[in-house]
Amino acid sequence: MVYFKINGLGYNCGYIESKCPKEKTSCIECIKDRLRDLGFEFDSTIEIFKLDSIEKQLELERDTIWQKFLDVLNIKHILIMDKESGLTVINYTVSGVDVDVELLSGFIQANITFSESGEASKQNLVSSYENLFYEFQYKSFNILLKDGNHVRICLILDHKASNKLRNHTFRFVEEFEEKFEEELITLRNTGSINFNNMIDDIVDSFNINLTFPMTLVHSIPPYELEKVKRSILQKAIFNLAKEMLAVKPFFFIYNMLQRIKKIVNIDDEVILFEIHQLLERQIITPTPIEAIADTIESGQLADKKKETKTSSISSIIISKTDTDELKSKLDTMDKFSAQKLIKELMRKAKAAEKESTYQVTLNEYNKALFIAKDFKLKDEISKINQKIFNLEHKSKNIELDFNIEKAENAEKYGDFINSINYYQKALEILDEFIVYNIIDPRIKKFKKKIAQLREEI
Repeated sequence: MVYFKINGLGYNCGYIESKCPKEKTSCIECIKDRLRDLGFEFDSTIEIFKLDSIEKQLELERDTIWQKFLDVLNIKHILIMDKESGLTVINYTVSGVDVDVELLSGFIQANITFSESGEASKQNLVSSYENLFYEFQYKSFNILLKDGNHVRICLILDHKASNKLRNHTFRFVEEFEEKFEEELITLRNTGSINFNNMIDDIVDSFNINLTFPMTLVHSIPPYELEKVKRSILQKAIFNLAKEMLAVKPFFFIYNMLQRIKKIVNIDDEVILFEIHQLLERQIITPTPIEAIADTIESGQLADKKKETKTSSISSIIISKTDTDELKSKLDTMDKFSAQKLIKELMRKAKAAEKESTYQVTLNEYNKALFIAKDFKLKDEISKINQKIFNLEHKSKNIELDFNIEKAENAEKYGDFINSINYYQKALEILDEFIVYNIIDPRIKKFKKKIAQLREEI
C-alpha cells in the first residue's frame, strides 16, 4: 500500500501503486480530490509527501524536527498584544535580543492602521496567505504578524519565516485564544491577567525548550538505557552529555551537534533526530535558567570551601592570585630568608605530589618560582622550572593513558563515536608534546585508527 503524510497526518490510500486504477493520475492530485470528496478544505499551503519506504518516512521525520530547530533558532522575541488597544499581553524574549517593546508596538499598530486604510506601501507591509499574515521589516529584523479575534501575535525573526512556522503561528493563535479566552476577556475588562500558563504554552508550542540548557535526568529506567545502548549515535550522545556535564551543570543542543560533527561526519538532521528521541523519552531534559543559576552558585560556594581547606596554614604563603600581597611581604625579606622560604615551598610541593594532589603541587611550585624571580635566583629558577615541566609532563601522560584506555574500551564494545572522541583527545595531548620536541609514533597510529572507525560508522 502507498502511504502519504499530509501536514503531519498519515493516510493510507488503499492501493498498491502498480495496481492503482488511477495510475495515470498524479498521486498528489488524487489525494487532494479524495480530501475534497470527504469535505476537507485546504489552500496552497497544504503539504503532502509520498512515503513509499521506511527510509523516506524516517527522512521526513528528521527533516521535520530539523525544521523545528531552525525555526526556533530564527525566533528572537515573541509579543502577544491586545488586538483592539495594542497593549502588550505577553513579552517573551527567546534569545536575549534587546527590543524596545513600546516602540515596536507603536510601529506595528501604525503599520496595521495604515494597511487597513488601503494606502499602505507594499514595500513596507506585505500581506500573505489571503491576508492571514502580515510580514515586514523592523530595523534589522523580520516581523511575522498574525491577528486573532482577541490578540495579535508578533514574531521577531532573524530571517523570513518558513512556511512551517507561518502555518504553526496560524494554528497557535486559534488554539491560544480558545484555551485562554476567559483570561483574555478578563484582561480587557479589568487589566489584570495570570501570565504563567500562557508562557508555558508558548514555550511548548514553538519548541523553545530546544534552546534551553539541557541535562540528563537523575533516574533513567533500565529499559531506556538498553534502548540507548542499542543505538550507536544515542549511546555517543549520552556519553558525551555525561562528559560535558562533568565540566558544566548543563549543555546546549547546538554544542552537542558541534561536538559530534567534530568526531564523525554525520548530517545535523540525523544527530538532532536522535537527540530529540532522547528528549521525548525524557533521558535528556531541558533545565530552567533559574535552576542552572542556583547550581552554578552552589558550585562556586563549594569551590571556595575547598580552597579554604587546601590553602597553606603559613601566614606568608597565600593564594597564587594574591601575588601583590605576597610581593609586599617579600620586600621585607633578604636573600637568605627568600631561599629558606623557597625550600619550604618545594618541600610542601613534593609532599603534595606524593598524595597525587596536582593543583596543590603546582601552586606551591608557582609560589616558589615567583619568589625566585623576584630575587633573581637563577639556579632556583632553573630548578623550579624543571620541576614544573616534569609535573605537567607527568600529568599529561596520566591524562593520555586515561584517554587511550577509554578509546580502546569504547572501540572494543562497538561504541565507535566515543572511541573517536577519546582518540582525538589523546591526539591533542600528543600534539602538545611536539612542543617539547617529542614526536610520538602513536600520532600516526591514532589518526589511522580514527579514519578506520569513521569507515565503520
